This record gives sequence, structure tokens and C-alpha cells, in this order.
Amino acid sequence: MKIYIIIIVAVAVITSTTYLLSFSSSNDYNSSDIINLQGSVPLGDADAPLTMLEWGDYQCTHCYRFHQTTLDILKGEYVNTGALRIIFYDFPLNGQDSVLAAQASHCAADQQLYWEYHDILYENWAGEKTGWITPLSLYDFALDADLDISKYNDCVASGQHLEYVQKSYTESQNIGIDATPSFIITNGTHHVKIVGNQPYEAFVSTIQDVFG
Repeated sequence: MKIYIIIIVAVAVITSTTYLLSFSSSNDYNSSDIINLQGSVPLGDADAPLTMLEWGDYQCTHCYRFHQTTLDILKGEYVNTGALRIIFYDFPLNGQDSVLAAQASHCAADQQLYWEYHDILYENWAGEKTGWITPLSLYDFALDADLDISKYNDCVASGQHLEYVQKSYTESQNIGIDATPSFIITNGTHHVKIVGNQPYEAFVSTIQDVFG
């Protein structure tokens, strides 16, 4: 797979877990392209100089491979040292099972266990559209993450996070996200987009470029 890296000139307004990205100069974006959407609870130091936005699908093969390899190294080298924080956006390309898993992850977030549940989903990945995501398997993952299961059940049954997951998908499409995993690494004024599960070296090079 080729490495696709797009350098984007932009202005970003950052609040706790919300990014406002207005792309003003790029062959792939125009001035009306915008995302103003709350992502996941950030992983890492809130004051980290760099942020990596990740768009993923819990059934996506390349997302799984990224999480099992590159992500662990990035955590050790950059997240745990305070240089980088990560925000995840749902981009469920693989149908309703992916939508259901995304909703369950936000039910976990309601109990401050988003990343624990997120990681358990990828640890139990079993292919794309193979049927491994079911209400029962998601329930078992909730037990593994030590969620209050009564609150989790109520949350999932209510579908209270469905609108957010749908909005994440459509608003991400509006800024040109069309594949998973996709990433934007930013320092707040300079943004670089990476598409696909690229080698670790591609992420290091991009981080160094954005950090300046």
C-alpha cells in the first residue's frame, strides 16, 4: 500500500474533546469543509502539544492491525511521555454491527471506561462482517471492562448514543474521510493526514514534522 500524506493548511479551535477544523487550502478540501464534533475521551495528557485524531471501525482489519502494533509503540514513545494525545472518531463502514459496537463504547465512556472497552473490542476482533459483534458479545466485553452492567444495559437498550455515531460518520465524510483507519496529526495550526495502517516510521516522521 502506498503512503498517502496530505499537508493541510488550517485553523483549529480546540476544546476539551472537540475539534473544529476548517480547511482553507488543499486540493482535496474547500473552505466550507468543517468538522465540529465531539470525539472520544482523549487518551493522554490534555496539555500534550500534539493531537492525533483517528477515524476507525471496530470490524476494520487495518484498524485492528494498527491497534495491535503501531498504537502500542506510539503510546510508549509519545502518549505516555506527554507529547501526544489521541482522540477517536467512529467511522462505521462495515454496517450495523460496527454501529452497535460504537454505541456500546460510548456507554462505557459514560462510566469513564471508554478506552478500556475500546481496547477490549480490538483485542477480541474476529474479522470483518463475520458476526462476532452481537449484543451478547458486547455484553461479555462490558463484563470484562468491569462496567456497571445494569447501567450498560439501560444505555444500550435506549440507543442514546446512536445519533452521535451517525453524526460522527456523516460529518467525517464532509471533511473527506472515506477510509479506515484515517488519521490527522495536528499541533493546532499545522495538520497532516495519514490514510491507512502505515508503517510506524510514517507516524514518527509525521509527528516530527508537525512538532517542528
